[in-house]
Amino acid sequence: MTTVRIDKWLWAARFFKTRSLAARACELGRIQLNSHPVKPARDLHIGDMLRVTNDSGEFQIEVLLLSDVRGPAPVAQTLYRETEESRELRLKLAAERKATMNFEPAPQNRPSKRDRREIIRFRGRS
Repeated sequence: MTTVRIDKWLWAARFFKTRSLAARACELGRIQLNSHPVKPARDLHIGDMLRVTNDSGEFQIEVLLLSDVRGPAPVAQTLYRETEESRELRLKLAAERKATMNFEPAPQNRPSKRDRREIIRFRGRS
């Protein structure tokens, strides 16, 4: 196999839970191949550089192997290599999110009707 559809590969590499989610991400411009947005049917080759943005963050990866079959996670991780800059940036952002949780305590109970109205007014709705 010399090429594979990019949406199939993203699904096989476990960046997205379903192939339709991977295709939707391509359509929305969240997947870039060599700094250009791609369509789901674009062929992917070994050595291509991808920028993938999903719920877990932004990944800059190099394609090492091609697969159109979804396998176990350890096998999926062998399909690509994440760049050091991308890994450091994701870890830094995760640490920042974790640090902000310490400053912002979670409420003890649900907001009352009065609290909810204040929240709605604060957000600028109605």
